[in-house]
Amino acid sequence: MAQISFYGGVGTVTGSKYLLESNGKKVLIDCGLFQGEKELRERNWQPLPFNPSEIDAVVLTHAHIDHSGFLPRLVKLGYSGKVFTSKATADLLKILLPDSARLQEEEADYRNRHGLTSHSPALPLYDESDAKKALKLLVGVSNDGQPIEICEGFKASFRVAGHILGASLVLIEMENARKSDWSSIKFLFSGDLGHYDQPIVKDPAPPPPCDYLMVESTYGNRLHGDISPKDQMTRIINEAAKRDAPILIPAFAIGRTQEVLYLIRELEDEKRIPSLPVIVDSPMALQAIQVYNRWSEEHDEEYASILAKKIHPLKTDWMRLASTREESKKVNEMKGARIIISSSGMLTGGRVLHHAMRILPNENATIVFVGYQAAGTRGRQIVEGAKEIKIMKQVVPVRCRVEIVEGFSAHADWKGVLRWLDGLTSTPKLVFTTHGEPEAASAMAERIKEKFGWNVLIPQYGQTVKLE
Repeated sequence: MAQISFYGGVGTVTGSKYLLESNGKKVLIDCGLFQGEKELRERNWQPLPFNPSEIDAVVLTHAHIDHSGFLPRLVKLGYSGKVFTSKATADLLKILLPDSARLQEEEADYRNRHGLTSHSPALPLYDESDAKKALKLLVGVSNDGQPIEICEGFKASFRVAGHILGASLVLIEMENARKSDWSSIKFLFSGDLGHYDQPIVKDPAPPPPCDYLMVESTYGNRLHGDISPKDQMTRIINEAAKRDAPILIPAFAIGRTQEVLYLIRELEDEKRIPSLPVIVDSPMALQAIQVYNRWSEEHDEEYASILAKKIHPLKTDWMRLASTREESKKVNEMKGARIIISSSGMLTGGRVLHHAMRILPNENATIVFVGYQAAGTRGRQIVEGAKEIKIMKQVVPVRCRVEIVEGFSAHADWKGVLRWLDGLTSTPKLVFTTHGEPEAASAMAERIKEKFGWNVLIPQYGQTVKLE
């Protein structure tokens, strides 16, 4: 008997966790943190519906914290097996997981110092030692589609998903007892599916034949729009330059920061914008830039050709790097037109909050959102028109210009998902739409039914489905 249970990434875009079980073996696909609304964040602290010490293997589709950030907690709770992921993802996790642990520790410390805890002392979800233990369990796999055994009766193969560097489509093959014969059940996980024709990384690989398919639905009810991000950014930067005003771009350290830098460098090379100071205030993003240049096999042709010319694709004319807290503070002393890129991308934490406190009340300034803003985040509040938001117990007015550049999204929109699904050479028995807010998951399901006539299920949190 085989089955799958949904313990995250359903009804929301965070906390992805999917438990596959077959012939007494258990494999966890993705191990993400819940983020956004308080109700979701509290799930990180709730007892798990499974025993971590009984899991036989963990598979990660990519490095983003909503897919990987619970791993140190899983280890803290008793998991000690292998964690399979692409080689580039394993490299990025060496940056992301310790950073996530430091944020957990800082949050607990802040709550203790300000009496913001119902129990004393407040504890971190996990600490840096847990993150280091988790990193020792990583097994890097090539994104080449070759199957490897991850535990008895389970094989996994990884293919490029095009979302960020290292992101993978993962095909799980499970031995399954049917009557007297042994056969295999093939379950394909899209992970986060990339946007076609994006810079830096290759387009998503075609989906291999499968019996069951899980596909993300982040943009299941929306399109990225017809205006190119280059045209939008050209207008935004030129307008800010004329006003001699700052631009703040909250951007995820992994993936989005690199794409924004690539585009600004292109616009400078094409003389479409003036060369402004570009400050990257994210130590993690700076480390990630080095990782991006290291994994050449995942680069698209254009990125590879630029590197071959000994040109740094991610370096603008007047780029400054803020590694230390002191350097970060000096950014706030700068005057005139400038572009500040800092994480996190949804204004949920990190150095970007200090910049936001100064930029948001400034009528001359601009904040530019270049990625999806999940429900319950400060970013979501601002794009929905909030006149003020709360940052570090302070009420901050939102008077600046607010711009949304959706073409940057590393997620395929619904047309992109259908384009990817069109590459399937056989009909799956059942498709699951996950990693989307309820309206998006439902819309994606309807579009798949309408175009392909396939059976589609929108799973609920905690639901278990039998696989045959």
